[in-house]
Amino acid sequence: MMTYRERMLATLQGRPTDCIPFVPRLDLWYKANKYKGTLPDKYRNATLIQILDDLDVGYHSVTADRDLFDDSTDIVDRALGIWRCRTKPHHPKFRNIKRNISYQGDATIVEYLTPYGNIRTKVIYDESMRKAGITLSHVSEHAIKSVNDYEAVAYIFENAEVHPNYEGIARLKEEVGDRALVVGTASMGASAMHHILHELLPYDLFFCEYHDHYDELVRLAERMTPYINKVIDVAINSPADIIQSGTNYDVQLTWPPFVKKHIVPSLAETAMKCRAAGKFLLSHTDGENKGLLPHFLAGQIDIADSVCPAPMTSLTLKEIRTVFDGKITIWGGIPSVSVLENSMTDYEFDAFLDDLFVQIGAGDHLILSIADTAPPGMKFSRLERIAKLAKEFGPVNQ
Repeated sequence: MMTYRERMLATLQGRPTDCIPFVPRLDLWYKANKYKGTLPDKYRNATLIQILDDLDVGYHSVTADRDLFDDSTDIVDRALGIWRCRTKPHHPKFRNIKRNISYQGDATIVEYLTPYGNIRTKVIYDESMRKAGITLSHVSEHAIKSVNDYEAVAYIFENAEVHPNYEGIARLKEEVGDRALVVGTASMGASAMHHILHELLPYDLFFCEYHDHYDELVRLAERMTPYINKVIDVAINSPADIIQSGTNYDVQLTWPPFVKKHIVPSLAETAMKCRAAGKFLLSHTDGENKGLLPHFLAGQIDIADSVCPAPMTSLTLKEIRTVFDGKITIWGGIPSVSVLENSMTDYEFDAFLDDLFVQIGAGDHLILSIADTAPPGMKFSRLERIAKLAKEFGPVNQ
């Protein structure tokens, strides 16, 4: 019998496996139910790894554990798209920049003092988020309010050093063992422009700035690119098996011409670096991907993570697999609503799974998971049902 590490590696390489690997993301489900005391009775005192071993499913390591940090200041730069946790392969530090950090209840306010003006951010992490298992705080005040902030933001990123942080990810790799391939998170934005869109402005303001101050925005991205490249290079040199670059795509936010112009070249360059280092490139392709699939192919990514098909988006799993044609491995494929009783009855869930496993076809280049993550209110027996069917699917590519 193959280990999950062997299954995942063989799946990525298009080699035979003894079954379809089921590697669901359960960290948020676990944290939320552990916090509320609502884990299934037999797992009341279990660790997440003990639950995975009992279920005989793989360990999902795509998102770095943001609860594991060494100092409270490690997470204060979250509104810049920068946080430092033990399982991230890089540890950025600022030079020539003073920060004023203050706290108001559940809010963290940071003011960055630069020669070109001050930048203020505010993030919220409250009790409702803890109960939901959420580990990433909400940005309520973004760094960029207008074009007048571009120079100061560029200065901040030009003065950000990127240091290796390999101990945590090496320790994670040892802890996980044969349960998975380990993912090292590089940048949430696959390119500097993607990072600006994803982290530094509210989406509505970004669209206005893209129209009204395009040249200035492009210049800002150019000045941030060395930082993004350093983050990616440091991640690639880490012990991680897979490198994550880019997250949260949606055709309404990352529209096809934008992806082609501002993201695909960076993805393709990162893919080339990953292959030279013997690693795989993963991008977190959640959201509505209609019109974006050819661009993921052009970006030469190895893994499309968190693929969420119908009924949550317009594309079926079969349609996505047809376009990828074995060139990209899907990690996901099961929409989170399917495991919620208030979204699907047991009868509807069984019918959905029957159809899903027809759409899977030969089962190659597929790591099953619940996209984006198993929700806290998941009916646990449905997770067990998916795990059973994945094993019963039988050999792939044999």
